[in-house]
Amino acid sequence: MATVILLRHGRSSANGSGVLAGRMPKVGLDETGRTQAKALLDRLAKVPLAEAVVSPLLRCKQTLAPLLDDRGIERTVEPRLSEVDYGDWTGRELKTLVKEPLWRVVQAHPSAAVFPGGEGLAGMQARAVAAIREHDARITAAHGDHAVWVVCSHGDVLKAIVADALGQHLDSFQRIVVDPASVSVVRYTETRPFVLRVNDHGSDFAAIVPEKPKRGRKKASSDATVGGSTGQRGRA
Repeated sequence: MATVILLRHGRSSANGSGVLAGRMPKVGLDETGRTQAKALLDRLAKVPLAEAVVSPLLRCKQTLAPLLDDRGIERTVEPRLSEVDYGDWTGRELKTLVKEPLWRVVQAHPSAAVFPGGEGLAGMQARAVAAIREHDARITAAHGDHAVWVVCSHGDVLKAIVADALGQHLDSFQRIVVDPASVSVVRYTETRPFVLRVNDHGSDFAAIVPEKPKRGRKKASSDATVGGSTGQRGRA
């Protein structure tokens, strides 16, 4: 299967003000976020991208825009990768939300958390993971096992996807950190996902690009390397 770059949008105006933006309309990148978006051209310069999939929210579209314009790649908008529907919590300040009884549930038992007037975190994970796996299968069929594609989404959504790839219960997903403009990388295979990067702010991602299969071999192996990785990009 293909390799997916999980990109969180750059810093937004809501991130800087301590507000839970959720699905509020017209929440765009702030100056720092726009700088982070432009920096993607250099950070991913050595990574060939087959396709791009993006949340419908403005801050995600703005984050990918410079990179996609430079590469001439069209984006596919995927509603299932949208931000959590925080319902009545949307637009409220985080400093007031920490006083809500539900806050402790979100922290300690997120699989049971359902936001008033919104959705549950378990439902969010189910829709997001389904979307990622469906797009990965589609892109693999269209471009081959060694394709790399990028998705731009939101913090809790990407944490839930990474938790699934790690085989962790959703109740452990708060242990994962996904900062604005950070990159996490997952390579799906027939038997298991491989998590290559988490919350990476570096600039050299050439190593995530799989090597082309050797002659006579149609697809990459899904076996883990016994004894640990050799540091080579591909698996023989």
